[in-house]
Amino acid sequence: MQQQNQGGKSRSVFSVLIYLALPAMAEQLMGTLFQYVDTAMVGHLGQEATAAVSVSTTITWLMGSLIASVGTAVLILLSRADGAGDEEEVREIASQALFLAVVVGLFIGALGMALSPMIPVWMGAEEAIRENASRYFFAICIPMVFRAMTGILGAALRAMHDTKTPMLISLFANILNVIFNYLCIYVLGMGVLGAAMGTVISSVAGGTLMLRAFRRQPKLSFPWRQCRPRAAVLRKVVHLGAPIMAGSATSCFGYVLFAGMVSGMGTTIFAAHSIAVSAEEIFYIPGYGLRTAASTLIGNARGEGDHKKARSVGKVSLIFTVIMMSVGGLILYAVAEPLMSIFTNDSDVVSLGAAMLRIVAFSEPFFGLMVIWEGVYYGLGRTRYVFWAELCSMYGIRILFTYLVVHVWGLGLQEVWYCMVADNITKAVLLSIPFIWKALGRRKGKLFP
Repeated sequence: MQQQNQGGKSRSVFSVLIYLALPAMAEQLMGTLFQYVDTAMVGHLGQEATAAVSVSTTITWLMGSLIASVGTAVLILLSRADGAGDEEEVREIASQALFLAVVVGLFIGALGMALSPMIPVWMGAEEAIRENASRYFFAICIPMVFRAMTGILGAALRAMHDTKTPMLISLFANILNVIFNYLCIYVLGMGVLGAAMGTVISSVAGGTLMLRAFRRQPKLSFPWRQCRPRAAVLRKVVHLGAPIMAGSATSCFGYVLFAGMVSGMGTTIFAAHSIAVSAEEIFYIPGYGLRTAASTLIGNARGEGDHKKARSVGKVSLIFTVIMMSVGGLILYAVAEPLMSIFTNDSDVVSLGAAMLRIVAFSEPFFGLMVIWEGVYYGLGRTRYVFWAELCSMYGIRILFTYLVVHVWGLGLQEVWYCMVADNITKAVLLSIPFIWKALGRRKGKLFP
């Protein structure tokens, strides 16, 4: 009877996990397609246009990750307060979510526009593409406050178990992006800047709709006058969000250094590398969707004080994520060349990029393991360990060995991607160690810090 109850509980957890994860996966898909559309449409203009858009990709990731770290902290606090049934705390956190979305978005946008002339130079871009790259980056920084609303307020909605609304908004924004990209790039002949204008218009629309959905959510409703800084809540956000933000910054600065080293290997190699990195993103979707669901449910469990529920969510999400990412890796290996062909007609870029995708396909299960562990740690509020694992692996494995490969040993892009794979595997192992240690010691203590 006890085994039947445990089986029923596992199925129940699995059902809720999938209910929350599927719209989150679809939203991740929309976000990935957003990048796919820019890369694919510009890719048909030639290698230089592709490189101009791609050269700032890692900086864009950095800005997006800073927004996402605030969103993750908001999700953790809201899911915990909702699990505890504290409606006043939920409204208080919601007001700070909106305040932070505006402040963070304005700050990052202004900083990005100010630094746009220097970004291509810092990234080691060739002289011929620097002007276009700078103009593209400046333009996509303009609507950053709307992108911050999409990220942070969307996280607040997901904490309330509403993953469907952010998904639908992302779908609408992507449709707008495709329409205006086509009009601006091909009809109006704006080239690289046309791709940026499509991003600006769709970002403004997405952020506006997310704000509207956020304000209409009953649990998150609060008077406008409450949207001012409240030290007690902001301290909690900083306590949880600072390690996430530090980890994201550590990771993205590592990606910047990594991309900078690759960009010096030539336009063709950098174009193949950048397109392959973008193409691979779609296979991350199951992991990130399940991470969002796992963080929400574990945050709820912490608010309820239910340790068994937290362990059950962690176990089910871990097994399902690794299975999904393993299947994704097999598919990626099989479709590597057709996938690259979507983005460019250059046969050299397609061939080289496809070879890189076949290399990374074998690490997809480890990437899934890494991502879902992050979700478990975030849900538990244990954000600092994730930061230290990211720091050690990124700079001790990826950056160190990529530097040796490029500048000391004079090897090629294949060896650079081996370094990337080694980084993903190392992070997965480091994040697994505390739980493996606990399991081997058969210690059944509390999961919550």
